[in-house]
This record gives sequence, C-alpha cells and structure tokens, in this order.
Amino acid sequence: MNKHLPITDAKLHPIYDKVQAAERLSFEDGITLYESPDITGVGFLANIARERKNGNFAYYNINQHIDYSNVCILHARCHFCAFARKNIETEGAWEMSVDEFLDKAMYAIDNGCTEIHSVGGLHPKLPFEYYLDMLRGLKKRMPQVHLKFFTAVEIHHFSRIFKMSIKEVLVALREAGLDSLPGGGAEIFAEETRDKICPGKLSAEGWLDVHRQAHEIGIPTNATMLYGHLETDADRVDHLIRLREQQDESGGFATFIPLAFHPANTRMAYLPSPSGLTDLRNIAASRLLLDNFPHIKVYWIMTGLKVAQVALSLGADDIDGTVMEEKITHMAGASTPESITVEEIIRLIREAGKIPIERDTLYNEIIREGNRWYRKKAA
Repeated sequence: MNKHLPITDAKLHPIYDKVQAAERLSFEDGITLYESPDITGVGFLANIARERKNGNFAYYNINQHIDYSNVCILHARCHFCAFARKNIETEGAWEMSVDEFLDKAMYAIDNGCTEIHSVGGLHPKLPFEYYLDMLRGLKKRMPQVHLKFFTAVEIHHFSRIFKMSIKEVLVALREAGLDSLPGGGAEIFAEETRDKICPGKLSAEGWLDVHRQAHEIGIPTNATMLYGHLETDADRVDHLIRLREQQDESGGFATFIPLAFHPANTRMAYLPSPSGLTDLRNIAASRLLLDNFPHIKVYWIMTGLKVAQVALSLGADDIDGTVMEEKITHMAGASTPESITVEEIIRLIREAGKIPIERDTLYNEIIREGNRWYRKKAA
C-alpha cells in the first residue's frame, strides 16, 4: 500500500486494491465503508470509481416536478411521510384535473424542460383513464419531453384496484406516453425496518418485481434508498446489494439516488435529520457498491446545494436539475429552494472542478440552439 494515499484507515486498504482492480465489493466491504472513521478515504475510493465511469463530467437536467394528488390510502401507514392526506376534504389535500395538470405542464414548454417528473399518493377513486389521459395529453402537447411518472408502489396500486396485471398496467401506460419510472417507494428493503417505517406498503420483493417487469418490456427506471431513519448500516448495504443483483438480472436502472430522510411534520419527527457527512458517506458507498449502475445522483433538494457540490468529488456524477416546485420533501421541512436556475447549477458544478453536461432523463446530451433543443444520443 502506498503510504502517500489519502487513506488513514487500514481497513480500507484491501478495498482500495479491489477498486483499483475493478473488482466487485462484498457485503463485508460495504459494512467497512459505512463504519470507517475515514470519510475522506471512503470518498477518495468513490472518486476513483466515479472517474472511471464518468470522467470529469457532472450532469444536470432542466425538469419540472408536478405531483398530481397527495390523497393516499396509506396516509396513516408511512410514518416518514408528510405528503399524504386521507381524502380531498382533509386540510392540505389536493388533486388536479387532467386539464389542470396539462395547463401546469406548459411551464415545461415555456422553459425548455426536457423532463416532467410526476408521482402521487395511492388515490382510491381516480379512474385508470385519468392517468392515461394525462400522459396522452402531454405527449400531444410536448412529444419531445420525457415523461417520468409513477413509482413502483403506484404501479402496483393500479394493478390491484383496476384488476390488471403489472405488465398490462405498464404496457397501457407506455402506449399512452410513459417513458420511464422514477425510483421512489423503495425506502429500505430490510423487512424488519421496513415494517417499522411503512407497515403495509408494497414489499421490497414487490418493488423489485415492478422494476424487473418494466425493464423486461424496455421501460428504463431509477432506484432510490431512503436513509437516516431507523435503518442500520447492514440494512443499507443489503439494500444496495439487492439493487445490484437486480441490475445484473434486468439491466434497466439508469441511475441511483440516495434520499435523505426529512423528519419534520412526520410521525418520526423525534429523529434528527441526517448530517452532511451521512449524506456524503451514502453517496460514496453507493458509488462503490453499485458497480453496474452507470450514474449516482445527489438530490440537492434533500442534501442542500453545498453538500451536493462536495458530493460531486465523492462519487456522485449527477446533481439532478432545476426541479421547479418540488413538494414531497418540502412538506417534510426541507429548507432548500423549490427550484434553481441553470446558471446556478452550472456555477456549482464548475466550482467543484467538474465539466457541466446538460442531459435528458436517459443521459443523452442536450444541445441547445436558441429556443430549440435536441438530443445527442449517448455513445
């Protein structure tokens, strides 16, 4: 071992050798990454893996978030959630009509967005045609814009209440205009912990199966992990390795996003928020363990802009996007802005010593010429 390496924890030395040789890390290696007191050493290792995959580039996109409704049948089950409401009569509840959603989405056209991201609660009454009409209407108005809609939990909900198979739901949504699935609803896979924070929610196996079936029919997806609540280091490593195994099998995950738990206004408000070092450790460990994921995203909405900027040197190669009106995290007490400008994103990336690349949802480079834009297909 080169004594001049910026690693002070001897337990990281064997991991360094594996990273240099591009060898897969084990469960035990993952525990070491989480337990090591040498966070800079862990970050150093993650940066090796990051640069091997993505060089000195850092990606961002111009996107819009629209949450169509927060009415949810699991409003009393997900203890970490400040978003869901029992019904439309409940204070703070909303549900958009299709026309209202389409009108709100015109922001995407007016501001050059390449993606609309939309999720909602598990609504008990909206008909399947509502979701199809929403997608069809968007594709008619903005055929170029990528539609990243509905978590695996929502897809399972549609399957159950509309008495369709998961595949039938996915095919119908795809034919209406769905382009990809976001990664929400994964939370933490470990059954004992999952039952404590969201009893009755779709199981880890169910979540993975929805994504597996999406990949099988050519729908790409993202993946997430919610950290900073009741989970253990072993829970985190288990979650990451199960995602890695799924990616080995079906290969359709575009990026992984660690999500920091925000406790305010939830039934778990007694817990402290994750620290900046916890955020950075999860980014770094994710990059090292998820060797078959092409990208690791730091979601600045949850970590804050300053931590996100540092994360670009500790494993993350994507800082997300302009966002526009994020609600889920802010209803749980986030103090970050609800959106930022392209100029601000580019400045943050350049200050971090990285080269900014505007991307679409699937990491094709976006080229802009005046008010027009087009995709340069990824190599």
